[in-house]
Amino acid sequence: MRRTIVWDLDGTLLYTLEDLKDAVNHALRVRGYAEHSLEEMRRFFGNGIRYAFQQAEPGASEEELEELILLFKEYYSVHCMDRTRPYDGILPMLVELKEQGYGMAIVSNKVDEAVKELAKQFFGDYVTVAIGNRADIRRKPAPDSVLQALKELGVPKEDAVYVGDSEVDLATARAAGIPCVTVLWGFREKDFLMGQGADLFAEHPQDVPGILASIS
Repeated sequence: MRRTIVWDLDGTLLYTLEDLKDAVNHALRVRGYAEHSLEEMRRFFGNGIRYAFQQAEPGASEEELEELILLFKEYYSVHCMDRTRPYDGILPMLVELKEQGYGMAIVSNKVDEAVKELAKQFFGDYVTVAIGNRADIRRKPAPDSVLQALKELGVPKEDAVYVGDSEVDLATARAAGIPCVTVLWGFREKDFLMGQGADLFAEHPQDVPGILASIS
């Protein structure tokens, strides 16, 4: 059995969509752009904040994108936990996995400081390594953050499983050479994920331990 889990954060462990929406819309509003709905935001996220703004305002120049990102970061640093919470069932699942002896890390395309703060705030009793977007590591779907997390945990990739909710997570797991469990409570629909090659699905957090136990 593989005894190490590398988790995605947004859409997998944490429900963050409303706080992300508010921060993106704040930045758009300040710059005079149109705001977007929660369902639109669901499609925008999964590949970093620059990608989200490229989807939200396709005509924005690189300079405008940098201004939007700065406004987002300023707002989100204050409001990143206004409505953010673990999905229902996540904490009991993590308790069970910890009792079973799993080592756990989080990797995310969210800004590294926010990833570490959210991991500490919500999952500090379970997760020992948390890595976000930073200058020295290529962001997902490059495998760098996953491989760095495994290095810090001191385990080989043959001992690891990746758990995420999006096509970016599937691509990241493939690039790292490890199996991927795809959760269905996050940012993407099952039919779309199947089209991206997902084949191991968890409909609820309580399904995850059994699926992990079945992966050799």
